[in-house]
Parts: sequence; structure tokens; C-alpha cells
Amino acid sequence: MNTDSGDSRRSRRWTSVPFKHPATFDTMALESVLKNKVKADLESFVKAKQYYHRLGRVWKRSYLLYGPSGTGKSSFVAAMANFLGYDVYDIDLSKVREDSDLKMLLLQTTTKSVVMIEDLDRFLTEKSTTVSLSGILNFMDGLLNPCCAEERIMVVTMNNKEQIDPAILRPGRIDVHIHFPVCDFSAFKNLASSYLGLKDHKLFPQVEEVFNSNPSLSPAEIGELMIANRSSPSRALKTVINALQSDVGRRLSENLARKSTEECDDRSDIFCREGGQTMKELRKLVGLIRMKSCRNPHSFDLASSPQRKEG
Repeated sequence: MNTDSGDSRRSRRWTSVPFKHPATFDTMALESVLKNKVKADLESFVKAKQYYHRLGRVWKRSYLLYGPSGTGKSSFVAAMANFLGYDVYDIDLSKVREDSDLKMLLLQTTTKSVVMIEDLDRFLTEKSTTVSLSGILNFMDGLLNPCCAEERIMVVTMNNKEQIDPAILRPGRIDVHIHFPVCDFSAFKNLASSYLGLKDHKLFPQVEEVFNSNPSLSPAEIGELMIANRSSPSRALKTVINALQSDVGRRLSENLARKSTEECDDRSDIFCREGGQTMKELRKLVGLIRMKSCRNPHSFDLASSPQRKEG
């Protein structure tokens, strides 16, 4: 892990601990085809020194892991390192004071290592003044790389890559893009096998049915439910089903609310200005009418007329 480059130990930018992360490709809740492809790609890279040099390219391989939080990106990096027997250099950009410090960090890494930058999209969105986009690009493929990036795996993680400058994502800087989705039924079965020792269960069809409703829970969220109820696999599955159903209900409510707002935006401004703010004004108007109706028994009572249901 990199230390704050502004401290008194400027010559020592890294501090280390033994790497003992237990993640392996076997424990990852991802499709077997994807895991096998990544393992084959890593094995091919390790043997490709002469091939890269013949092409005039730096002997490194770069990966982008992107997807929502809790989908296993960090654990996947650990699995890569364990598979290769490489060290891991975890760069915290918030502790880097300037572009030159980022280059020095790379110079002090060793061969047979995974160099990782997590949540790069968040860092770029915050528009930090410490490390520039140019500094990050030079870090990824600058002139120093042939001297200090040989036999390295470089990994960048993001939640969302859609708003990232395409210059970062182009081939040569990022070789392989891997999407980490929310949990589906296939990933759920892997989790059930790892966490609960279940290959099958009578509740699996019900779980699959709920997954078909397109819930958006992450593998980490489902894994925590299984850990908390690991003494009773049946209870664990029921808890997962309830959580998935709650997630479907929550997302349905959000969709209805968003649809209501969108429909409101399409109507006249007199009813819908400021994203539904006038709905509150209408409710106030109803209150005023009710107050007047109490003073005048012959007034029209809006509350007693049929009301339209709100979505």
C-alpha cells in the first residue's frame, strides 16, 4: 500500500504486509466460462515475454473490472494474484500528491506483481487537483513503462465506465474489460455451494423464479445473508428469497415513482412544474377548499368527489 507522499519518508513510498487473501477463482461467483478465459489469458501472458518484446511492446497486461459495489471486483484481483503467485500493489490515489509521485510509485514496484487502482471513476468524478488525467495516462503507458512495468498485471476498477474519458479505456491502456453484474441465479448457485454446501435444494425453483423478476442484489449482499444463517440452509434460502422479493418491490416502487414524474413532465406546466412540486400545491389547495367548505355548507367539497389514484 502506498503511504502519503507528503510525509517525512519520501524515499519509502510503499508499506507492505503479507498477502493472505483467501479468494481464488473457484470461490468467485462468476460464470465458469469467464473464469476459464481469464485464467487462460493470464497463463498466456506469463509465457509471452519474447512475444511482447518482438512486437516492441511492454510486457504487461491491463484489465478493467467494472460493475456495482459488492459484485466481487476486489476479490477477483486477489484471485488473480493468488493464481499467478504475484504480489499486489494497491494504489490509493488520494495519498498521491502529484503526477511525479505516481511515476515514482510505479518505479518502486517489482516484477511479478499486480498493480491495482480501485474506484478510478469516483476519483476522476471528484476532479481531484492532485493527480491529473494526463498523469494517470502516463502512469498507464508512459515512456517509463518499459523500464519499470515489465511483467506486471495492471488492474483498474470502476463502478461505471460510461462517463470515463475514452482515452483511458482504449486498447493498449486497457486490454481486457470485464463486467461484474449484480447477482443472477447462476451466481446464486455458486454462492449456495460455497457458503452453504448446497448443490441443490427444494427452494431453488422459488429462488430462480424471484431472480426472473430481475432483482438487483449484489453477490456480497446475498453472501452476507447466507453467512448469517449458515447453520440452517433452509432458513438462509428463505431469508434470501425475502430479500430478493423486497428488492423487487423497492425497485417497482422506484420505477412507478420515476414513471409518474416523467408523465408529469410531459403534461402542462401548470400541473407539473419543478418535477411534481405542484402536486404539493394541489394538496394545499385541497386543504383550503376543505376549510372553506366548513364555513359554507353549500360549497363544493373536493374531498367528497371521486379521486384519481396516484401512481
